[in-house]
This record gives sequence, C-alpha cells and structure tokens, in this order.
Amino acid sequence: MPQVLEFTLPDLGEGLTEAEIVRWLVEVGDVVAVDQPVVEVETAKAMVEVPCPYGGVVTARFGEPGDEVPVGKPLVTVAVDGQGAAPESVADFPDTARQTGGSGAESGSGSVLVGYGTGGAAPRRRRVRPGADVRAEDGAEGGAEGGVAEGPVPVVSPLVRRLAREHGLDLRTLRGTGKNGLILRTDVERAIAAAEPATVPALANGSATQAGSPVAVGTETRVPLRGLRGLVAEKLSRSRREIPDATTWVDADATELLAVRAAMNAASGARKVSVLALLARICTAALARYPELNARVDTERNEIVRLPAVHLGFAAQTDRGLVVPVIRDAHARTTEELAAEIARLTEAARAGTLSPAELTGGTFTLNNYGVFGVDGSTPIINHPEAAMLGVGRIAAKPWVHEGELAVRQVVQLSFTFDHRVCDGGTSGGFLRFVADCVEQPAVLLRGV
Repeated sequence: MPQVLEFTLPDLGEGLTEAEIVRWLVEVGDVVAVDQPVVEVETAKAMVEVPCPYGGVVTARFGEPGDEVPVGKPLVTVAVDGQGAAPESVADFPDTARQTGGSGAESGSGSVLVGYGTGGAAPRRRRVRPGADVRAEDGAEGGAEGGVAEGPVPVVSPLVRRLAREHGLDLRTLRGTGKNGLILRTDVERAIAAAEPATVPALANGSATQAGSPVAVGTETRVPLRGLRGLVAEKLSRSRREIPDATTWVDADATELLAVRAAMNAASGARKVSVLALLARICTAALARYPELNARVDTERNEIVRLPAVHLGFAAQTDRGLVVPVIRDAHARTTEELAAEIARLTEAARAGTLSPAELTGGTFTLNNYGVFGVDGSTPIINHPEAAMLGVGRIAAKPWVHEGELAVRQVVQLSFTFDHRVCDGGTSGGFLRFVADCVEQPAVLLRGV
C-alpha cells in the first residue's frame, strides 16, 4: 500500500535557518530515486542542490522560486509503497493518504492551492491531475485583453497573495508566467511597479516643472537584503561595530615578482601560477613570522585567540555578489598547490556551487581589489578575523631603482588590522615583510 513521506528542508549547517528556492529540479508526478536532487536553494552562504532521501513519485511541491523556506518546513512529498518501491505514477497514490500542510500545496493527486481573485480573498484547495492546466479546469482563463477573469486564479505562493493584498492588486487582472499559468512573485511585482503613480521631480531651483515639458520619470528599485547579500551586509556591519580597525599601506616594486612568475610558468610541464597564488604564499610566510595576526577576539571571555593553522580566505566577485572562499591549511601548501586550490574555488564560486564549509572558518583574508583597476582601498575586516591584506593593481610607474629613475611595475599594498590584537609595530613589520617579498622574492627562501 503506497504511503506518503514528507521531506523537509534539512539543517544546512553553520547556523543557517532558512533558504530561498531558486529552481525546482522535479515536477509533480516525476519518479525520483533515493538521494536525487529535487530543488536548488540559495542560503546565506551558497547555492546548493538538496537531495531527497526517498525514492518514489513526487506528489506535491511546497513553494515557488523566490520563496523563503525555513529549516524543518516541507519541500516535497513522495509516494512510496510499503516495501520501499516507488509507485509507477501519482495515480497509484490513494486518496486516503496522509494530508500535509504547507505553503500552498497538499499531498494527494498533485493538489495545488488555488486562490480566489482578489489578494485578500480566502483560498480554497482542490485536487487536480499532475500537470493539468489549473486555469482551464477552474474556468479562470482570461477573456478579452484587459478584461478580468471570472472565478479563482492559480496562485500557489502565500507570499504572492500577501504581496498583492498589501498593494490592493486584483490577481484576476494578471496572466501568470509560471508553469500552467501560475502567477509568480515577479508577475505581481511587475504589475505593482506599473501601477505606481509617477512622481514629478522638481527643478533644481525648487520650482515645479512647467506644464507640458517632458520629464524623465523612473521607478525606484528595492533589493531585499537577504541571502548572500544579507549575510555580507550583516558581517560588514558587525565588523564596523565591534572591531577598532586601522590601516597602513606601502608602495612596492613588483617587477621582480612578475619576472619570477613568468619564469615559473615557462618551465616545461609546470602548473600555471597566478600572482594571487604568489601573494598567498607570501601571506602564509608573513603569518608564520607574525602569528599574533592569525587570530580572533573572544569578546565573551575578553581573550585574544591565536590560531595554529592558516585558513586563508580570498575575496572573489561573482554574479551573486562578493564571496570569500577559504583555502584550508594554506600554510602547509606549496605555491603550485595554492594556485590549484584558488583556481578550483574561484570556478566553484562563479558557478555558485561552493559548500558552506568552503565559505567559512577563515583566519586571514587576502583581498585583491586590483582586478577592478584601482590602486588602493581601506577594506573592512572579515569578521571575526583580525586582519586583511589588500592588493591594488600592478601598474607601470616611475620609480627610483638602484639610484636611477626607471619605469617599474608598482603595486600598493594595504594592511587593515584589529588594533586590539596588535599595535603599529607588529602591523608595520608584517606589511614591510610582505613588501620585501614582493620586491625581492628571494626573501622567501630564508624560511624554506
């Protein structure tokens, strides 16, 4: 006898309490295998695919892309038989199976939540065939252009109904762009933006615009501070609130460093080494000399905690925003190994496939903002770390070299540190050592 098992959003670790649905990987009525990914979600730390522990037929999905799902709330229900085998189709799932609550779906023969026309009207539930067109079965197909459809409209997400209700929007006037005509949040937001009255701007002198004069009117855009963007905002704000930071900087001649990199990459069969990998290697050597900077402050116990291993984070810009992948045990890796790990993590960051473990636990951050074509910056420390090295662009500049003016490849290095952890002597010594290694890479050989 088939039974329905409810799969809820699992604990994703690192204190995460919710995730946003990005896209569904299965449809109602699909047969899924054990541990097959069913949905892609975005947490505050990464984009992840969530596998379902049950094999069977998907009888219901909970939520639409853009919806926030708390940990422990249902994602899907799956029909399996008593022997653990999957029914051949959702039609084999009996009507007497257990019903489950949730945001806009219930178990059974692929039932969906169909809300009535206005945003504030109460919804009703009914069963439909998996994949059936809800509008056609409900008689909610829109009439003439601009007309209002009669009867209920297909709205699955409670968030969509609430958004429409708050803005006084009649959902019957909309044509959904989702599967089977479902009205999505983007449909409602687009309609709200179109309905908002334009604000006529004033002239520079404070007087109103003249009647009949053309005025360019825009619509403000609001971006929710959630997911990755929300996490970044919270960490940076907390860093500013808690850490008394200070910044020092120095210009360094990177001509010899670039020459060493070129020689490394010219070697037959050698793995290509990036400038960032060389700087990472320099950072680990500098932290070995100044271990007090590889630390964090325990505010509850009022203690400085010096850490034995260097887990080096590096800032990476992606389409989803700024992320900081972490190279585990960077102090124990060779330059080639650092280059390979940086390349792997960067590719995963841009693809949005970094795991939460690869984005947490850093002890020191390397920020190469020079890739944006800028010379310098005063970065915000990546809380709860104690320091960050910033690297500007490497550019040809006039420089006094061996007593003569020459054109050299110059880079500005900035070092931001937690003044509770160290004073100017330590921070200056660290930065000077880094600059010496950039100018004379052979300095690194002293510690080999």
